[in-house]
Amino acid sequence: MKKDIRELSLADIEATLAGWGEPKFRAKQLFEWLWAKKCTDIDAMSNLSKALRTRLKETFTLHTIQEDQIQHSADGTIKSRWFTHEGYKIESVLIPVPDDERFTVCVSTQVGCSLTCKFCATGRMGRKRNLTAGEIVDQVNLVNAQSIQTFGKPITNVVYMGMGEPLLNYADTLESVHRLTDPEPLGLGMSARRLTVSTAGIAKMIRKLADDGFRSNLALSLHAADDAKRNEIMPINETNNLKALMEALEYFYMKTKGRISYEYIAFERFNDSIEDARKLVQLCRRKFPVRVNIIEYNPIDGSPFTKSGEERLNAFGAYLADEGVTVTVRRSRGKDIDAACGQLANK
Repeated sequence: MKKDIRELSLADIEATLAGWGEPKFRAKQLFEWLWAKKCTDIDAMSNLSKALRTRLKETFTLHTIQEDQIQHSADGTIKSRWFTHEGYKIESVLIPVPDDERFTVCVSTQVGCSLTCKFCATGRMGRKRNLTAGEIVDQVNLVNAQSIQTFGKPITNVVYMGMGEPLLNYADTLESVHRLTDPEPLGLGMSARRLTVSTAGIAKMIRKLADDGFRSNLALSLHAADDAKRNEIMPINETNNLKALMEALEYFYMKTKGRISYEYIAFERFNDSIEDARKLVQLCRRKFPVRVNIIEYNPIDGSPFTKSGEERLNAFGAYLADEGVTVTVRRSRGKDIDAACGQLANK
């Protein structure tokens, strides 16, 4: 099978073209076409010779995702389903907040997910394969065009919170971050602080992010502040308990000074009591600053959970705030089209 040319680094392309007798600057031209110019057709690379384009097509392929279905929510959220070259389907979501001039794209990193969090529809699909860096960046580019067409504004933020666990597709996730944040002409030139990678909690990979000089934001999908409850809803916690995760986050902050947040879905009478809030406060008093985002639960078929009532949700958030925790209660967007947190499952 031909290798997808976007899986090659600049150094790989330079070596390949040098072996073909091409001058070194051709590699940068090709790399710019692939990433900064978002080109999806080798024949359109007009400053490359016809002979070189022919050889590239004979040697490599260029797989991009294609539009399958678009859904519009009453609140302005847009969910897009794409299909890969072999027919797998993935989803991404555009979340517009025009009043704040914020237009966020939520991207997927895997086809399905191997984790089996009890509150998430994606985990029921299993994992088919990892997405390539190019397929992740494609989502950003396509949704950016969608945002400009619909709202007259480009996207401002990227969150890796769609289908899949980003840190179980580590290499391609980081490569996509690099491609989005590299300065032009070789990348798209977004600010690293406009990107957030979310993880269900894999301690050794959080440490690897720190060692690899990760410069974007990190979010931990926490959802429970003690191991017993977290084990019940997130099996990943059995091998990555809260002690290991807190130590990994302390290491991450020590090395990067990067922004860390906890994502906390509030389930009625499961993790939304004042005692739960007290335990969460203790996790917020570690050796790094942290913001807590409390998220409304979005029901999925067959789940035993219901979302916290307004009174309990407000009391929980108020307790955190009174204890000096920086906290935001996020109201879900796109629930009517199954585009909200935990609902992405190609429904």
